[in-house]
Amino acid sequence: MPVISVPQAFNEEELYVDLQSILEHPLFLKCEGFNFAGSIKLKAATEMVEVAEREGVLTPDSVLVESSSGNLGVALSTVAASKGYRFVCVTDSRCNLATRRLMVALGSQVHIIAEPDPIGGFLGARLDYVRALCASDDRYVWLNQYINPANWLVHYRTTAPAIARQFPRLDVLFVGAGTAGTLMGCARYFREWHRRVQVVAVDSVGSVTFGEAPGRRMIPGLGTSIRPPLLDTSYVDDVVRVEETDTVRACHRLARHGFMFGGSTGTVVSGATSWLTRNGAPGVTAVAIAPDLGDRYLDTVYQSNWVEDLYGPEVLDFADLSTAHGPG
Repeated sequence: MPVISVPQAFNEEELYVDLQSILEHPLFLKCEGFNFAGSIKLKAATEMVEVAEREGVLTPDSVLVESSSGNLGVALSTVAASKGYRFVCVTDSRCNLATRRLMVALGSQVHIIAEPDPIGGFLGARLDYVRALCASDDRYVWLNQYINPANWLVHYRTTAPAIARQFPRLDVLFVGAGTAGTLMGCARYFREWHRRVQVVAVDSVGSVTFGEAPGRRMIPGLGTSIRPPLLDTSYVDDVVRVEETDTVRACHRLARHGFMFGGSTGTVVSGATSWLTRNGAPGVTAVAIAPDLGDRYLDTVYQSNWVEDLYGPEVLDFADLSTAHGPG
């Protein structure tokens, strides 16, 4: 049976895109979407499953279950199919149709939560369903990306060192905040590095991750309705919050230059551009992590009717996006 492992699944000297000619700011984008799962979440999925196997938590009869807005669900579908496990992804109505179809094609079961919890939002409702499922049958194994240390350790071991090798003079790193796994792994690594690196978290407006009030969020990926247990803000130097309208603009701006990235990447790029506008200096070496590609967003972020219905027709009515940045 073929097995996906972190060293086999990733070439850690993979693609970096220089966005300076597009953004008019020095920014390299580390593209994490070129693997079988199409996003950075394959790292966490692989690591969490392999740790569970080593610890004896998983058996041949186990059924993996996880709450995901999309990318981790696809990653776990890929790993589960490779290793012969059944997998149930608990998502919600914001999950892109293409993502759901991909998980089903990989042999996974997808359960969609239609109504948010009054307090915990869609995430709270998803977690309640997962807990009830696990309580009903001990074959279900919840990897729990929200508290699982493997979620950040894999980035401490792989993602951050790869960036450090490629950019030995790194000054600032931009990382999107979802479960905070990528953010915490990279932030912990660079806190110990020989060179001072500013780690800037990028979050969506409407997310409660950094103590802001909850609000509507329609683009899955970054942000959360429950503060991530993995988050330790003492490792974060700054936070940039991005409106979803600016996420859409950033995605379309990059697409006009031949780069189709996902909503999470659009948010990170918009936040990085905003921060560099205020804080950048000549000669700064800046890197942003691009979690995903744009193919799963063709029916949402890149679909004009979807965008106009949610945000109004003026969102895509632009000629020059050089000043379209998210709020700090």
